[in-house]
Amino acid sequence: MKIAKIGLLASLICINAAPFCRADAPAPPVTPGAAPEAVELLNFLHGISGRHILTGQHNHPANNDTNTMEAAKAWGKTPAIFGKDWGFAKKGDMDSAFVRQDVVDEIIDKYKNGSLIVICWHEVPPTADEPVAFSPRRGASRFRLFKNLDTVQGHLTDTQYRDLLTPGTALHEHWCAQVDAIVPYLKQLQDAHVPVLWRPFHEMNGQWFWWGGRSRLLTAPDSYKMPGAARMRIMSSGDYSTAALYKMMFDRLVNHHQLKNLIWVWNVDRPEGTTLTFKECWPGTEYVDVVSFDCYRVFKPSYYKGILELANGKPVALAEVGGNISLDVLKQQPKWAWWMVWSGMGLKGESAQRLKAIVDDPISWSLSDPDYRKAIAPIRAASGLPAEPPPPPAP
Repeated sequence: MKIAKIGLLASLICINAAPFCRADAPAPPVTPGAAPEAVELLNFLHGISGRHILTGQHNHPANNDTNTMEAAKAWGKTPAIFGKDWGFAKKGDMDSAFVRQDVVDEIIDKYKNGSLIVICWHEVPPTADEPVAFSPRRGASRFRLFKNLDTVQGHLTDTQYRDLLTPGTALHEHWCAQVDAIVPYLKQLQDAHVPVLWRPFHEMNGQWFWWGGRSRLLTAPDSYKMPGAARMRIMSSGDYSTAALYKMMFDRLVNHHQLKNLIWVWNVDRPEGTTLTFKECWPGTEYVDVVSFDCYRVFKPSYYKGILELANGKPVALAEVGGNISLDVLKQQPKWAWWMVWSGMGLKGESAQRLKAIVDDPISWSLSDPDYRKAIAPIRAASGLPAEPPPPPAP
C-alpha cells in the first residue's frame, strides 16, 4: 500500500514537473525489481537528456563536503551532484577506508537536501587487505608493479586475474569478502531510500588501476614465459577480462545481495594511452544504466560519438573532468546528463571562470537552481521526501 501511494504521488508530481517526465517511459534500470526511487532517478536522467546538464563535484571520503563547499564558493552555486568514494587508505588519510559510516550519514543528509549521489570505489586489489597506498613507490619498474600488489595501482599477473574470476579460488573468495564489506553501507542507503549512481571499476580501458585494461588476451609478464599451447589453453578457458570483472560485481551486488537502489554507471577514459577500445571492455547493455566518460584533456567529437553509439539511447555522463570542461564543449555535446569535477580541481584562475560560465548558463542545473529542485520532485516522492528541498545556503 505504501509503495502504491508513493507511486500515485510521484505520478501527480510528474504532471506538475513536465516536460521533464517522459510520457514514453524509457527502459527501466537493469536491476530486476529496482527500487522506485532508482526508477525515478533513471527516468529523470532520460528526461533531461539534451535539455539540461547537472553540475557535480567529487569529495574525498574523509574530507566531508569540503570540495563541494569550495566549488560552490568558486562557481557561485552549489553543485547538484555529490560525489564520494568508499576509500582504500589508512586512518587519517583523505582516502581513508575507515570513515564509511560517516560517508553514509553525510550522503543521506545531502540526498534529503536535494543532491543526487555518485559513488565510485578505488577498491583494494584481492591480493591485499585494507588499507593500501594509492601508488607504488616512486621509481618502481613495470616488473615491480606486478610484485607491488598492495596498492590500488598495482597489477595482477594473468594467473592471478584468472583466479580472481574463477569461483572457488582463494583470490575469488577474498574479493567476495572485500565487496561484502561495503554491502552493509549500501544497504543503509537502500533502507533510507537513497538511489545511488554506482560507478565501479572506473576508467576500465586503461591499465593504471589493477582492474583495468584486460581483454581476453593475456598481457602480463608471466604469460610470456608460458609455452604457446599453455597460453592458448588459458585464453580459451573463459573470459578473464575487465568487462567480466564488472559483470561479477553486478552479480555479487544485484543477484547475491539483492541491492535494488543502484543505477549502474559504466565508465571509460580517453582511448589514447589506454589498452582497450571502448567496445573491448563493454559488458553488455543488460549490465549498464548510464554510459560515462572521464576526460582531463580535449573533448574530441569522436569520443562523444563513440560513447553515444555504445549507449544506444541510455543516458551518458562526464563522470570525471577537471577545469578543462567549457560551455562551448557542452553546447556542442548536449546529451551529457552531468559532469563532475574531481576534488581540488577547477577552483582557481581560468578553470574557475570556465566552470562559473557553465553553471551560470540556463543549460546547467545546480542545487541552487529552483527549476532543478522542482524537477527532482518525482525522485523525492518515491523516496518519501517532501517534493522540493530547501535552497542551499548562499556560497
